[in-house]
Amino acid sequence: MSKETVAHKYEFKAEIKQLLDILVHSLYTSREIFLRELISNSSDALDKLRFESTKGTDILDKELPLEIRIDFDEKKKLLTVKDTGIGMNRDEIILNIGTIAKSGSAEFIKQLAESKTEINNIIGKFGVGFYSVFMVAEEVVIKSKSFRKDEPAVEWRSKGSGDYEIEELDEKLPRGTIIEIHLKEDAKEFAEKYKLESIIKKHSNFISFPIYLEKEKVNTVSALWREPKSTVKKEQYDEFYKFLTYDTDEPADVIHVSIDAPIQFNALLFIPKKNTDFFGFNREDYGLDLYVRRVLIQHKNKELLSEYLSFVKGVVDSEDLPLNISRETLQENSVFSKIAGNVTSQVLSYLAKKAKDDPEKYAEFWNQHGRVFKLGYMDFANADKYSQLLRFNSSFNEKDSDLTSLEDYVSRFKEGQKEIYYAFGSSRELVKQDPHLEIFKRKSLEVLYLFDPLDEFIVNAVRKFKDYDFKSVDNVDLKGMDTFKDSETQEKKFEDLNKTDEKHFDSLIDRIKKILGDRVTDVKESKRLVDSPACLVSPDDGFSAQMLKMMKMTNKDVQMQKKIFEVNKDHKLVRNLLKVFKANANDEYITDVVEQLYDSALLQEGTLDDPHNLISRLNRMLEESSDWYTEIKKYKK
Repeated sequence: MSKETVAHKYEFKAEIKQLLDILVHSLYTSREIFLRELISNSSDALDKLRFESTKGTDILDKELPLEIRIDFDEKKKLLTVKDTGIGMNRDEIILNIGTIAKSGSAEFIKQLAESKTEINNIIGKFGVGFYSVFMVAEEVVIKSKSFRKDEPAVEWRSKGSGDYEIEELDEKLPRGTIIEIHLKEDAKEFAEKYKLESIIKKHSNFISFPIYLEKEKVNTVSALWREPKSTVKKEQYDEFYKFLTYDTDEPADVIHVSIDAPIQFNALLFIPKKNTDFFGFNREDYGLDLYVRRVLIQHKNKELLSEYLSFVKGVVDSEDLPLNISRETLQENSVFSKIAGNVTSQVLSYLAKKAKDDPEKYAEFWNQHGRVFKLGYMDFANADKYSQLLRFNSSFNEKDSDLTSLEDYVSRFKEGQKEIYYAFGSSRELVKQDPHLEIFKRKSLEVLYLFDPLDEFIVNAVRKFKDYDFKSVDNVDLKGMDTFKDSETQEKKFEDLNKTDEKHFDSLIDRIKKILGDRVTDVKESKRLVDSPACLVSPDDGFSAQMLKMMKMTNKDVQMQKKIFEVNKDHKLVRNLLKVFKANANDEYITDVVEQLYDSALLQEGTLDDPHNLISRLNRMLEESSDWYTEIKKYKK
């Protein structure tokens, strides 16, 4: 120094000591955040200098590159953050760094006490993000030189406890700010290259100015989401996606959006080619990286996208969120909520366009990510878009891998059709064997085949598509089916019963009711069956067999729902049963057949709890029938 300088000491007030204690020990959950804060401040200082430059302001050290440099000394436990930004004079360092000392007394403490849940909205007003450095620092020294040529350099020094000092320096300093952090013993890890590099890449990798760590540039990947979409090449998207996800494949889809109103944000989203979470072990490992002005605020934020879009990877960056916003405040922030809603809408709109323009590619997407997407049945805000994107197999398809949209299904409606029919089963072949489908085959009515247990929740939650209700084949209104003509003339297997036999059949129905007792709600002649002798039908307001089965799996106390037992009068077995009944109304054979038909119906719908009686009865009846068969064929011993 060429002349003597004087350091002016300032005492922190008692409440400021309390406030610093809160900031250091309560505000930040991770100590590494301090470096993010310092780098962000440096980036702001560089942005301000660039703005002054574009205005034509006469700037000190014009030749200096705009950059941030971080140096460290493990032995001295010293960390240094330098920038060539706008710098500060004495008044500015008090204003920008000493804000707490200047205005953080009663007013700040009062707001802090009254707004505990809004603490991060307050800190933005008082500029206390810098003070997070005292989580790791024994002492902090700031040296700064303003961009204005006539301003002397200034030094600010504090241990973050009782006082701080400010003095003007006579030494020659380059434009910008140097922050020297003398680390605490338990924070010496922040003077290690690996630790510093990992923090920078995690939180500040996309800062627009170069960040050097011991002369090596750390932030080598650009913030691609900030670039105009028209200037970004496919190779750049692929490279960024692999950097972000560590996936070896390129992405199947890229969604790059820049929104200016009513809120401002940029998003770069990717849909992977494959679903790698085959067994659901990583269901919670999802979310988008949230940035504020290129600074990472939260890794894998789960609130930016609904869980059913968890296959989407990417980043969202906003200018409208405060940099110091906490995770807790995010969930309550109205701007954040609007961004999240818009991001979801962008993804759904993209998928809708893909489904319309390239059905084959959309089918590939569905086969990989469709099961996760189905979880969106509770997203009522986007119910219409969600329904448009659903895909199922149907009786119209030729094989189980074919897909049908609800729009396609509706386009194939028969005249007068007002409902979307569906049937459950574990496979296409099993669904096709469902006796409830026989009338639909006869009428050539298309039925959705639902193989996934989630599909039950979907149709119950969505309830309708456009103006058309979903209706299960096992509780469809048969009166409405009469409006549809049979697709072809059905060959009658039996003559109609005469009046006497009709009365006998009614009596047989009563006999069946007595056999089944309170296990069923009623026994009726079936109008839906063609090839099957009998089936169970759910009441109009009842649960399907599939839903009851899932409910019983999660709660063993769930009682199985009683159903209607329908009998096909034009089936050979029933006609033979009628002959037996006419000869002897109390023949045990009638009881055996009815019990067998009832248990078979339960077995077919997957709700038979104990098959032992069915098997025992079946073996006995087979044994008896074998005697009859050998007698008829006159097989000799």
